[in-house]
Amino acid sequence: MKKMRPIVFYGPFILLLIAVISSLSQPKDFLAAMTAINNWNLENFSWMFSLTTLFFVGTCAWAFVSPLGRVKIGGPDAKPLLSQWNWFAIALCTTVAIGILFWATAEPMYHLHSPPKALGLEAGSPEAAEFALSTLFLHWSFTPYAIYTVPALAFALAFYNRGASYSLGGMLSTLFGKKTEGIGGEIIDAVAMFALIAGMAASLGTGMLTLAGGVQKLLGVSTNAFVLGVVAIAIVGSFVVSAVSGLMKGIRILSDFNTKFFFLLAAFVFVFGPTMYILSAGIDALGAYFNDFFQRSLYTGRIAGDPWPGWWTNFYWANWLAWAPITALFLGKISRGYTVRQFIMTTMIGPSLFAIVWMSIFGGMSIHTDMNNGGALKAALDSTGAESVIYTVFTYLPLEYVLVIAFFILSFISFVTAADSNTEAIASLCEDRHADDESPTSLPMKIIWGSMIGVVAWVMVAFSGIDGIKMLSNLGGLPAMFIVTGAAFCVWKIGLGVAKEEAVASTKAVSVTATAAE
Repeated sequence: MKKMRPIVFYGPFILLLIAVISSLSQPKDFLAAMTAINNWNLENFSWMFSLTTLFFVGTCAWAFVSPLGRVKIGGPDAKPLLSQWNWFAIALCTTVAIGILFWATAEPMYHLHSPPKALGLEAGSPEAAEFALSTLFLHWSFTPYAIYTVPALAFALAFYNRGASYSLGGMLSTLFGKKTEGIGGEIIDAVAMFALIAGMAASLGTGMLTLAGGVQKLLGVSTNAFVLGVVAIAIVGSFVVSAVSGLMKGIRILSDFNTKFFFLLAAFVFVFGPTMYILSAGIDALGAYFNDFFQRSLYTGRIAGDPWPGWWTNFYWANWLAWAPITALFLGKISRGYTVRQFIMTTMIGPSLFAIVWMSIFGGMSIHTDMNNGGALKAALDSTGAESVIYTVFTYLPLEYVLVIAFFILSFISFVTAADSNTEAIASLCEDRHADDESPTSLPMKIIWGSMIGVVAWVMVAFSGIDGIKMLSNLGGLPAMFIVTGAAFCVWKIGLGVAKEEAVASTKAVSVTATAAE
């Protein structure tokens, strides 16, 4: 705690403490205020969420094919901190892997039965089914991972290759110079901290609902504030135990186990589920996804008066953006020793392809089950909530209770892994650190932030449910969007600089060759 950066620590902590106290003492007024702010946010900035996230996808594509792709993070002699498999597993499990467990089966039910009015799709129709599955690809593959990859790459290059400080201000110094590394940089880090904690609490809330659904399935205990509180305590307690062992042990081991478990569960559902339907529907939806990618990415619904994008696509963009700045510190820190092209392959392309396969299997299974069983999953959604849908799906597969227990364990480990990695990043950001600092992050700092995130998540989910989760994500995403946009311009500046250097070197080489020939 001696290396603590006061502005970064106290600013977000006090704001969150005030929010928790207000939500408990005056829940109706607090929820009304949050709703008003959230509505204003979506009404005025949906267009910006849509435009900037598409820009991030383009930035990753350009960095991959440009001369920047050959640059090694940490310099030519840098040694990797992790094997490529462990790196991929950590990138997968510490970003959107939490969400795919909860939403892969629940989200299609919303889109199948309540598609956007502006599209004129009939609820429950084959066209709505294709829309539902292709929407999963849009929400869970290349765009969200691009949102994470851009700031992570900008931070890695600034930290390891340019000697910037371990901070978002250090990352942005590539663009704005040293003035972002003083008090100004601490303010930037504090804003990003608040954004991540809002987004992380929203995702932890989703995890709490998933696990509470498992408790209900296994023990018959209905989801309530007490059950959600017990789940939150279990998650926070477990990641603290993981945190004691450090990054190279706790997170690496959990991510490795988790990823292998992901593949095993997906293979089981693919084999014993409606295999041919999953393959055919997945291909159809993939074609629709690529065909409509730009139109769907930029759809705000403002002209048609359609609120659907605000509660789905822009909700997701805001959520990923809220996580992205701080997650970038963690993902960037573990990328040393690999090239930029390998970085994009591991943190964006690989996880995105996995997400498409996962969504094809579980989303396809969900849609097929609902359409061929009289809307059984929609009925579960309406009667007991989104957290019950995945467990209802398992009733149509062999070894139902084995699957329920396995999924419950997988979900729990996923949430612990994500909580561990992100509180690692949060705690590190609260300290003065540099590239050669190998000392462990303060454990008390991780416990403080983990506990605060758990409390915020419990309050929002217990008293506001899914709507509370969505509002929390949107609120964190707005300030984070400006930070990640700055990171994108940092990547462009570094990449154009590398291209210019290569062009100059090439011109000199040609000149020397011509002179020698003469």
